[in-house]
Amino acid sequence: MKVKIHREGTNILIILLLILAAINATAWMFIRPAAIPISFSIISAIIYLLILNFFRSPRRHFKGNPDNVVVSSVDGKVVALEEVFEDECLHRKAIQLSVFMTIFNVHANWFPIDGEVISVKHHSGRFMSAYLPKSSTENERSSILIRAKNGQEILVRQIAGAVARRIVTYAEPGEEASIENHLGFIKLGSRVDIFLPLDSDIYVKIGDKTTGGITEVARLKPQSV
Repeated sequence: MKVKIHREGTNILIILLLILAAINATAWMFIRPAAIPISFSIISAIIYLLILNFFRSPRRHFKGNPDNVVVSSVDGKVVALEEVFEDECLHRKAIQLSVFMTIFNVHANWFPIDGEVISVKHHSGRFMSAYLPKSSTENERSSILIRAKNGQEILVRQIAGAVARRIVTYAEPGEEASIENHLGFIKLGSRVDIFLPLDSDIYVKIGDKTTGGITEVARLKPQSV
């Protein structure tokens, strides 16, 4: 599993490196005793490594049977798994499967299923904690509707949180959805909801840890021809 830096973080990391370099150079030239600039350098290194870790983008390949598979869109922990009535896009009952990300998780978002992107909608909203159930309908969010290869539709929702205030969505209507590819990125901790057909086979439970693009969270029922 190879790791690179996500394109969303390249400019941020360059700017941060220049700022920290300037601060530390000034500290080493003008501040004494030496313990103070040493402390600046240690703190700077920790901050930079944390941000670098946040923007890592591992290259992942699902190795299981891809037929009707639904993989987790993100790294994190399952915080919701219940039947709901999704009224913004699907307008029907569905199984809501929500995964919460901390600032230490990879924040790239993968397509959860192979198929075609039907629609992409942005919803303005609040920035309460993404861990809360009502954040799915009240927070700033983007909803991506995907038609799977078997004809069923599932909905993926990127949700901003109290800290994460920037949702980036790459998915566009009409393009191919592939579990090998990213649908977007959320900066800092947040969550992603997947709304599945009621007859889907679910393979995770609340509290389970998931790996984006890898963990098989569900399978859709094959549809009769």
